[in-house]
Amino acid sequence: MSGFRVVTFNLLNRPSKWELRRALIAQELEALQPDVIALQEVALPLNSAQWLADRLGGYTVHLCPMTGKYANRQAIAILSRLPVRSAWSLSLCSQDRVAQAVQVCVNRHDVLIVNAHLYWHIIDHDEHLRQMRRLLEWTDALPPSASMIICGDFNGTPDYRAIRLLRRRFVSAHMARHGREPQYTCPTPLRYHLTPLRHALLRLGNLARNRSLDIWRGVIDYIFVSRRLSVVDCDVVLNQPAPDDDTLYPSDHVGLAAHLALM
Repeated sequence: MSGFRVVTFNLLNRPSKWELRRALIAQELEALQPDVIALQEVALPLNSAQWLADRLGGYTVHLCPMTGKYANRQAIAILSRLPVRSAWSLSLCSQDRVAQAVQVCVNRHDVLIVNAHLYWHIIDHDEHLRQMRRLLEWTDALPPSASMIICGDFNGTPDYRAIRLLRRRFVSAHMARHGREPQYTCPTPLRYHLTPLRHALLRLGNLARNRSLDIWRGVIDYIFVSRRLSVVDCDVVLNQPAPDDDTLYPSDHVGLAAHLALM
């Protein structure tokens, strides 16, 4: 079996403590040594993905900016130290969301890696499902590959229709390894400014779903793999505070790291 490692992580596209947070992110990624890193909420024009690639060394950066009014402010990105044969991008339309894909070479085998950041709403919205269907139709039209990974911030908990649709064709790496999803992937205890509207929506969503006025917490980040890939391991990463500040975390999301093998 040929093994390789993939990390997905939402960087948090806010200036809040970035100069401090980036050191935590780079330090843990250096220890993890992933072959591919899928990033969401890459800040532009700063290009936090390029900063990480330069700091880590050995990665090519494949940037996919959002569309519309966010095109110059935010992107998703894939960093790869594996050879990249081709790259594609997709507009998901609503909320200017996008997805991207790269075809990498793992020991002479092609693997398609898809990175997406889907529609956000406090309930299981129809548009969220439409974006997932659009994403899957798009991947079906790409050059065929026996092995595929779809990862990112899907803004949907495991009970959402879009996530259930994805499970019909792919396996959650964390579920495959542990028999369950993580306790949560968002939000961490990172202290940063939430707009009053965002704060209210998080509480409203938790009231509607869980009958609680606490701020919502749940699983919305995933690594899904095709059944031709074996999950050697999958764990939550980038989830620890700074040693000298228990309010400083790498992001408001945690990351996921999967060790995968071609069968």
